[in-house]
Amino acid sequence: MTQQDHQEQNGSFLEALAESFSSEELQVGQLVSGQIVAVSGDVALIAVGGKTEALMDRAELGELRPGDNLEAIVVATAPELRVSHRLAIERREREALKGPFANRIPVQGKVTGRNKGGYDVSIAGIRAFCPYSQMELGYPKNVDAYLGKNFMFLITEMADDLSTMVVSRAAVLLEEKEEAKRQAWEKIQVGAVLEGTVKTIRDFGVFVDLGGVDGMIHLTELSHKQPVKPSQVVKVGEKIQVKVIEADREKERIALSLKALQPDPWEQVAGRYQVGGEFSGRVARKTEFGVFVELPEGVDGLLHVTQLPPGMSLDDPSLAVGQEIKGFVREVDVERRRIGLSLRPVATSDPWADARERYPEGTLVEGTVDRIAPFGVFVELEPGLEALIPASESDVPKGKSLAETFLPGTRVAAVVLSVDPSQRRLSLSVKKAKEKKASKEFRQWAEEKKAKPEPQVTAFGMALLKALKEREAR
Repeated sequence: MTQQDHQEQNGSFLEALAESFSSEELQVGQLVSGQIVAVSGDVALIAVGGKTEALMDRAELGELRPGDNLEAIVVATAPELRVSHRLAIERREREALKGPFANRIPVQGKVTGRNKGGYDVSIAGIRAFCPYSQMELGYPKNVDAYLGKNFMFLITEMADDLSTMVVSRAAVLLEEKEEAKRQAWEKIQVGAVLEGTVKTIRDFGVFVDLGGVDGMIHLTELSHKQPVKPSQVVKVGEKIQVKVIEADREKERIALSLKALQPDPWEQVAGRYQVGGEFSGRVARKTEFGVFVELPEGVDGLLHVTQLPPGMSLDDPSLAVGQEIKGFVREVDVERRRIGLSLRPVATSDPWADARERYPEGTLVEGTVDRIAPFGVFVELEPGLEALIPASESDVPKGKSLAETFLPGTRVAAVVLSVDPSQRRLSLSVKKAKEKKASKEFRQWAEEKKAKPEPQVTAFGMALLKALKEREAR
């Protein structure tokens, strides 16, 4: 094509365009529908109705070609009619935001910057504002961590002309949390076994995230072995299997158990330990009332201070934490999960059942001093049968203490004063024992004296003794 031909074609194009401008009056900002007629240089000719045609930047075509339909916004009417397809797209997207705003539907936005009060967010090309307090469920720990990232936002405020828009990511997170909670509660019921993630650890228990709601494992539900430190059983972030033992949706309270999914060591206790039988274990911890002993099955038995041998105290080196000890089982209560232990021989039957027949009043008995009380002395007569020597029957001289006279572990003889099996009481008297001993010794002496009569002096002997006395007198 010659230069003259090109000039003639361009002139024809401009003349046709000028003729189309005069055919219809359009307003700036008006949305029009059109069709791509031709492309020339940096512009495209758009037929916008009838014989009216407009110019549009070629760069706005994208992948559109002549013959394709499009929407555009009138941006100028003189000196030529110009339209913009890009502005039409933006307007459509802006208008589309009114629906999500009215129906509380989240939209995607990109955090483009921040200022003193919050973040600048671009949504469909429109600048929106998100306060710092609305970026998270709580104030952000690192305010710059969100810059340049895309998130879902809920439009909370919007001007009719879209000049201002306020958005909230926290509202979206809250709705997601509530939905996750609703779905989680559908799975939660007493007896259900669920997987969760250890969220936080406290002295009193562990909080577990069940995927929308949190449940708590109380300290006593962490392990059959007690006491335990929660941090020794689980770690933050660890995934664990738990059993739901209580669920109250109204109070939003969920109680969980870890030990419910573990073998119960108490199931072995009943068959393993019998009253009077022996035990061996390790001192686990000490209290003011006794020692807890860890048995091989993983349960703890209590060795009460009253079950120590006479004269032994809790400070004895053999009772230090970690020491191995042996003794006797005095009580087994699987239902209450208790095992009573003793370092003394234990009666396998009730010694009080026939105590009155075996210890009648007035009988002289012997026992081992167990402990001293202000009102008397406790004496063990046999395993499981303890008697009391009242202070008034101790025969301790005035001014001298019971503790000085009766040492724990020593043997003492006493006379039975009274027996009451129903109250498990047996009273003894050392005083009467001594009286009984003295009376017995006197009777023995009298009997011995009677058995050996004194020799008699004859008449000759009497005369001889008289003669000797007279001789001494001269």
